[in-house]
Amino acid sequence: MKLSSSPYCRQYLCPILAALSFLGLLPVYKASYHEYGEALSKCILFFEGQRSGFLPQDQRMSWRGHSGLGDGWMVKTDLTGGYYDAGDNVKFGFPMAFTTTMLAWSVIEFGGYMPPAELRNALVAIKWSTDYLLKTVSQPNRIFVQVGDPILDHNCWERPEDMDTARTVYTVDAPNPASDVAAETAAALAASSIAFRSSDSGYADKLLGTATRVFDFADTYRGAYSDNANIRDGVCPFYCDFDGYQASNIGTAWLRRASQGDSYLSYIQNNGKTLGADDNINEFGWDNKHAGLNVLVSKEVLEGSTYSLQSYKASADSFMCTLIPESSYSHIEYTPGGLIYKPGGSNLQHATTIAFLLLVYANYLEKSSQTVNCGSVSASPAMLRAIAKRQVDYILGDNPKGMSYMVGYSYVFPQRIHHRGSSLPSVKDHPQFIACTEGSIYFNSSNPNPNVLVGAVVGGPGEDDAYEDDRVAFRQSEPTTYINAPFVGALAYFVANPS
Repeated sequence: MKLSSSPYCRQYLCPILAALSFLGLLPVYKASYHEYGEALSKCILFFEGQRSGFLPQDQRMSWRGHSGLGDGWMVKTDLTGGYYDAGDNVKFGFPMAFTTTMLAWSVIEFGGYMPPAELRNALVAIKWSTDYLLKTVSQPNRIFVQVGDPILDHNCWERPEDMDTARTVYTVDAPNPASDVAAETAAALAASSIAFRSSDSGYADKLLGTATRVFDFADTYRGAYSDNANIRDGVCPFYCDFDGYQASNIGTAWLRRASQGDSYLSYIQNNGKTLGADDNINEFGWDNKHAGLNVLVSKEVLEGSTYSLQSYKASADSFMCTLIPESSYSHIEYTPGGLIYKPGGSNLQHATTIAFLLLVYANYLEKSSQTVNCGSVSASPAMLRAIAKRQVDYILGDNPKGMSYMVGYSYVFPQRIHHRGSSLPSVKDHPQFIACTEGSIYFNSSNPNPNVLVGAVVGGPGEDDAYEDDRVAFRQSEPTTYINAPFVGALAYFVANPS
């Protein structure tokens, strides 16, 4: 057993080391190597701590219990399962679909680098979400986009097993728009169909067939789901969509890749301007899909010589050039310690998605023996991988604080993450009900969280590399599923290519 995972370290040594690190009394340790296999295993394990629904017997995050077993009863539909997005107890469909897409993409691109046991665990993590997403689109011309009232939920500090706040179901019915959530759900299902194709072809067919139908909803009823008055107050300001119909682009691209259908290729070719092929936006996340779309579609240009999609590759090249400090086109901000930084909080979501895209694009370039012309700099696949590795290693501990931002990895990692289930006593140790406001004493406590959410990657440090290990500082201390999902792929690559 790794010392960092041992009860002794959790209770005594690790908190002491963390305190010394924050006081500046420990030297910053620049690791010559990392245990990428261990980090990958823990990164995938994290998703078991985020599960909603009836937990299986092989649940490894043993301090968790069943939760949300009545989800959907208000609309007479089974909406159990899925993931809580972060440190709360709400199931937000938009980021959950993006999380699923990124987990599937990780398996598609880098599953061959994963040890067999971890590939299986990754597929299990995907299926926990796809089973739920299938439920959300089980009725014609309707999509259930969220379960749980976030205002009421956020006013409580309550274990998911105890939650007694309203499990409101937020629904979009045609002809009201939900291009963003529907298209990302279609993307998640289509990408997952590729991930499952070799191991469960029947399930893969079901996912792809449903993805096709859901994308038709996205394409027919165009607009942002958060513009619907009946759900706006529940989804905003948490996961408002600011990209509208353009968010549907990623669904088209994944349906093309999963089905090889010419109709989707024509759609991508004929709607480049609408889909944002000419937009050099250096961002990729649950809302803005531009950089990810351009990288994904570029595969057909680089490996299949589909030159009608050249505008997507040009934008992907431009995005890569913005990440290279030596390039005259560089305009991404880095912290003094070398971390990609974007304002707004939860910064590591940007570091993990960008590291993932760097590695994916490097593979595409290498297979076609190409580089990227960044003016005075020629960006090779090796250069892109080096930038990605710097981000991965920073997260795992090669940073000015000498701290791993993955919980349970290394000896110094966040002890007081903003996460209800982790910070409250486990139902296994404290079976008595803990009501909404009764959890406040645990939220305000300076003690380390009693339940270690192994593998959780927190929001991370700010622009000055400073990090506050405090539950109140949620922009830094809260983990999310969409930080971890692309990190699975990045770690898998370095398992096979550590140097």
